[in-house]
Amino acid sequence: MTTTRYVALLRGINVGGKAKVPMQTLRELLAALGGTDVRTHLQSGNAVFAHEERDPRLLEDALRQALADELGLDITCMVRTAADLARVVAANPFDMTGVNGSRFLVVFLAGPVPQDRLAALDLPAFAPDELRAGEREIYAHFPDSIRDSKLAARLTDRGLGTAATSRNWNTVTKLLELSGG
Repeated sequence: MTTTRYVALLRGINVGGKAKVPMQTLRELLAALGGTDVRTHLQSGNAVFAHEERDPRLLEDALRQALADELGLDITCMVRTAADLARVVAANPFDMTGVNGSRFLVVFLAGPVPQDRLAALDLPAFAPDELRAGEREIYAHFPDSIRDSKLAARLTDRGLGTAATSRNWNTVTKLLELSGG
């Protein structure tokens, strides 16, 4: 049976002393779930792997349950195919010329972009920060700082009304490279 390449994105781990998930443990859990060629990137819950399963949602659920069983943590997991990650990169609506990739986020969502929530934002009030909606992701540029951005604070589960996890552009493109997508 053929395998599909995947990228797993875990939200909120190894940040601020909460939800510690060693990357070795993440690799072991993915392997125990049938993942092969498992690799992690950075210490913040990014993994690439191959799997025979065709439905990324089933892999999300299985990984979330494995983390709960092994570590007692309820962690949001998003699993995307390498092909979908390639689509996300190719669909970036921003001209990246001169853009600092650490100040440009892709906010990955559990479902479609909540257009009603974005429409309710007074985007000019957040300038120079700006965003554009994708399919199941939001692209956001914070030229001055992500840390102090009032717009970044809105791109959360609570602000969007759906599970969300963000990665900066440097991480997104590195994950694409590692996944072979």
